[in-house]
Amino acid sequence: MDSLTCIASDLAPLLSSSANVTAVASFLCTRFSTISNQLSDATHAIDNTYLLFSAYLVFAMQLGFAMLCAGSVRAKNTMNIMLTNVLDAAAGALSYYLFGFAFAFGAPSNGFIGRHFFGLKAFPSPSADYSFFLYQWAFAIAAAGITSGSIAERTQFVAYLIYSSFLTGFVYPVVSHWFWSGDGWASPTRPDNLLFGSGVIDFAGSGVVHMVGGIAGLWGALIEGPRIGRFDRAGRSVALRGHSASLVVLGTFLLWFGWYGFNPGSFLTIKKAYGASGGYYGQWSAIGRTAVTTTLAGCTAALTTLFSKRLLVGHWNVIDVCNGLLGGFAAITSGCSVVEPWAAIICGFVASWVLIGFNMLATKLKYDDPLEAAQLHGGCGAWGLLFTGLFATKAYVNEVYPGVPGRSYGLFMGGGGKLLGAQIIQILVILGWVSATMGPLFYVLNKMKLLRISREDETAGMDLTRHGGFAYVYHDEDDPSLRPGFMMTKIEPTNRSPSSEGQRSPSNV
Repeated sequence: MDSLTCIASDLAPLLSSSANVTAVASFLCTRFSTISNQLSDATHAIDNTYLLFSAYLVFAMQLGFAMLCAGSVRAKNTMNIMLTNVLDAAAGALSYYLFGFAFAFGAPSNGFIGRHFFGLKAFPSPSADYSFFLYQWAFAIAAAGITSGSIAERTQFVAYLIYSSFLTGFVYPVVSHWFWSGDGWASPTRPDNLLFGSGVIDFAGSGVVHMVGGIAGLWGALIEGPRIGRFDRAGRSVALRGHSASLVVLGTFLLWFGWYGFNPGSFLTIKKAYGASGGYYGQWSAIGRTAVTTTLAGCTAALTTLFSKRLLVGHWNVIDVCNGLLGGFAAITSGCSVVEPWAAIICGFVASWVLIGFNMLATKLKYDDPLEAAQLHGGCGAWGLLFTGLFATKAYVNEVYPGVPGRSYGLFMGGGGKLLGAQIIQILVILGWVSATMGPLFYVLNKMKLLRISREDETAGMDLTRHGGFAYVYHDEDDPSLRPGFMMTKIEPTNRSPSSEGQRSPSNV
């Protein structure tokens, strides 16, 4: 590494005559180039470290998904749902490495699908490093994790492997290419031919991640049908409650924590000034604002759900509050970087009612989703895209997506309806694409009898029939106090006097 020190003795020999002016300039330029290169290296190191840390946070959401799923299912299926969450990450890693990343970001490519970087060949490139791959893989397995919640407690193990690999290796990457790659036909960063002059703004994936996972889960649950006992013979809803509210709350907090990598981390870099350098305001400020909007939307949705469900059903339910919180997060994910904090409160409030409404519709249609994944991620994700088209502000849109003069922004903020139109197009194409790919996959698996487990296995629980035993050593069913033949016996008094019991007296203490 060249030294950055520069002292007078270095310059003195060069300044003895005017003939050395060129040598002086060359010397100084060399020093400045060294400084510039080291500052560039520092920028890359800072940005890559920030992105890696964000990737770790998003990956930690897998633990949140695992805890949330485990608490939301019955104890007899705990080991099964935990294993599927592990396999979402493991199978997704290989499929995304071999195919998914190339389909998503393999530039140069066409507007539909990427064509380079299969197996990370010729990678890294000037446009992306390994930290970017890790971050995008964490997003891909999040989409697969959403789907697993919809089909929990009745799905064969092999079906999880097949759908997870297909979703992370092909279905999800194509969608992320459309809206996040610079070559995508609806990308807001495409240099030319922007959709409606703006492209789609789905900053961290209300549509790309949440809608994809939710709609895939919707088709899986529809084709499988409801769990045994979910609806009685008269068609009335029967609650099959999860076995641990504690695990649900733990998983929710882990997901909340990870969302600070999911949304703020989607900036990908942090060391970027807005305007002249040296000011207090830059991309680091936008990252902080994004964390604030994420927090406000989730918290508003949680409180709205709390009081709404209290009015509807008459009690305070922590499970409903947790789902409402996550619904607010799923909704704000699209516009978290381009809306004001006050608008995030509106986003969370409406997201809560979207979730409540879709849950009511699901019950009416006898649709069974143990984690409300399709309603939460699909429904609230779609609302988040519409919300962005309504409330995106001009200043923030131009900061986050620079270089396009006159870019459209939110309808309610004076930006016209072009951005809202682009957002509606995104909802429709994701709905169509995922339905056209995942629907037939689940249908074929069902016809091949590879999708749903047998009635006997479902009744006994998959932990016992498929995984060699229960997840817990102790079960409530093992408690003798719960057995029908168990009775508490009456303790009869003895005939012995108190003195014969060896009572202590002051003399023998």
